[in-house]
Amino acid sequence: MGRTDRGRGIGVGLVGIGLASGVALGFQVPTDVQMPGTQPGEVSGFEQATKCDNCHGGYDAAVEPAHLWRGSMMSQASRDPIYWATVAIAEQDFPGAGDLCLRCHVLDAWLEGRSVPTDGTALLASDVEGVGCDVCHKMVNPDDSEWPGTQFLPFYAHDEENPPVGYYGGGQGVMWGGADKLGPYIDAEARHQFLQSNFHRSGDFCGTCHDVSNPVVGDLAHNAGAQDTADPVIQSGIPGGPVEDKAALNNFPYQYGIVERTYSEYRAGAVDDLLVSDYFTLPEELQDGAFQYAYEQALLAGTGGNYEDQSPRYFTCQTCHLTPAVGKGCDKNGVPIRGDQPLHDMTGGNYWIPDVLEYLDTQGKLQIGPALTAAELAGLAAGKSRAMATLGRAASMTIDGDMVRIVNLTGHKLISGYPEGRRMWLKVDWYDSNGIEVREDGDYDEIEVILDGQPTLVKTIVDLDDPNTKIYQVHQGMTQEWAQQLIDLGYPTDMVLTYDRLTGEPTYTLGEVAAQDPGTYHETFHFVLNNYVSEDNRIPPYGLEYEAARQRNVLPVPNDQYGAPVPGEMYDYWDTFELSPPSRAARAEVSLMYQSTSWEYVQFLYLANQGNNAFLAETGANLLEAWFMTDMAEPVVLAEAVWTGGGGPSLEQSGSAGRLSPGSFQKVPPK
Repeated sequence: MGRTDRGRGIGVGLVGIGLASGVALGFQVPTDVQMPGTQPGEVSGFEQATKCDNCHGGYDAAVEPAHLWRGSMMSQASRDPIYWATVAIAEQDFPGAGDLCLRCHVLDAWLEGRSVPTDGTALLASDVEGVGCDVCHKMVNPDDSEWPGTQFLPFYAHDEENPPVGYYGGGQGVMWGGADKLGPYIDAEARHQFLQSNFHRSGDFCGTCHDVSNPVVGDLAHNAGAQDTADPVIQSGIPGGPVEDKAALNNFPYQYGIVERTYSEYRAGAVDDLLVSDYFTLPEELQDGAFQYAYEQALLAGTGGNYEDQSPRYFTCQTCHLTPAVGKGCDKNGVPIRGDQPLHDMTGGNYWIPDVLEYLDTQGKLQIGPALTAAELAGLAAGKSRAMATLGRAASMTIDGDMVRIVNLTGHKLISGYPEGRRMWLKVDWYDSNGIEVREDGDYDEIEVILDGQPTLVKTIVDLDDPNTKIYQVHQGMTQEWAQQLIDLGYPTDMVLTYDRLTGEPTYTLGEVAAQDPGTYHETFHFVLNNYVSEDNRIPPYGLEYEAARQRNVLPVPNDQYGAPVPGEMYDYWDTFELSPPSRAARAEVSLMYQSTSWEYVQFLYLANQGNNAFLAETGANLLEAWFMTDMAEPVVLAEAVWTGGGGPSLEQSGSAGRLSPGSFQKVPPK
């Protein structure tokens, strides 16, 4: 893929921001980026997953940790090409910001001091293991309630109260300093030192990395990067000021710098304190999909949904994303065969990246590490299949008259995770009585764009503004006040924020945002500088309570969607959308579509990369090439139903087993 000069005017001088010199002299991480938790150099000796394979792999691919982990995005976190393309833009936008990304994607390397320079150039080939075994199995609760972790002032990852409340988010992990491996069992019969850890069964454990907050805007932006309804945030507001005064060290992670809030979405809902054994207290339409699958898997322990040791099992992140199975955790004789052995697949909705990794591997363009091994390729293929199955359990859809009803069958928003480029929408194919298509809403098809000066066909949602198309997504951006702050800090007024999706031409600059009226904003993909959520119409999880969602910055935007509750009340866990049938329509096929990465985001990551960092210069181009060569992240069908003239309930509705919509879309497999 040829290199473009279209983004060359973005350069950020950072005059007066007090950061460029700090990064240049010894690659110090700016205080604006630093966060609590165990710091680099405070613990070491992380073992490679290949060593863990000696016992935890090669005996049963269906349950063994090694094979399942290798097919997960945790294993591939350090290779993920979207991650690297995003790091390139983050480092351009705020030198040192790559540290925010490294501390989750390669945490063991970060802890061992290979996080500087913050562009990833100090990483070793062995760091290709991403989120490895030791990272999770040496993590302790940051509130020190179970095992004392390695943390020192001013970087305590808790509020220092009595008793302390932990900071769960932003990669602010706290590590055990000993040689022991931590896990949930007291009878592990391991051939190494181990400690029982109840923290490993808590959703708080997963919140460590799956609530992403940006401390840069948290401390420097006028609104701390929070929702308009948020509680006040303690800020220094001084670029490069003392770290102990920064927002990240004086607030809970969910209070500032919204990037991702999967964990907070879960905690603000009713699922986090729902026992699996109380499954049948759920509304009947929620006794389906992910909830049903988690419940049925939990029954394998023979304790009615609880753990095999009779400990109560709640609907935690682990209940769905490390589902229990019958098996053993290693290949040694004498180890227990369990009915609640957690499958280390950690599967989410990323069905596309396995294909991208395999393609880039064939081209010798993986960002770090050696070529993929046969074991890794097999793991990725299995991981993709599991991701498709997981997506098939995420939602159900019915039609009554002209009204479509979509139910969220997950414990977080539908959809959740990385907000940039992910989207879900309704695709409706209308037919007359002769079976002739008369209209298509939510059409996903080829459009002609200009790429490197040449007409090129790409696939995307054809009309993003069609009133008959419902798109579920998050849009973030910059406020006028923050844009002016950035200019005052030395950012150029001609910094490009957005590009035309057809021509690739710059369409808006930082100076233009600053010139807007106070109180306004402009949407961008510059995630490390975004300080505003302009839209979030994703479907809430079951029991999302207003006050908890407000405190955690996960309210819908605007917050009068989904039932418009007040404090003490809960949002709807479903959405309804009224179809608008054309006059000749006799039948319609309605599909709920999901795409993990859009053309618009891939285009941005390509055009915005200035190419002035040799290590990261081609990350956007490599991602774009891989996107083209892997079906452009072809969307999948989450659920389907059929409209038959608006005369009553649909005869056909599904989560994962509906009929395939016309076109070349991938279909999630049956349950």
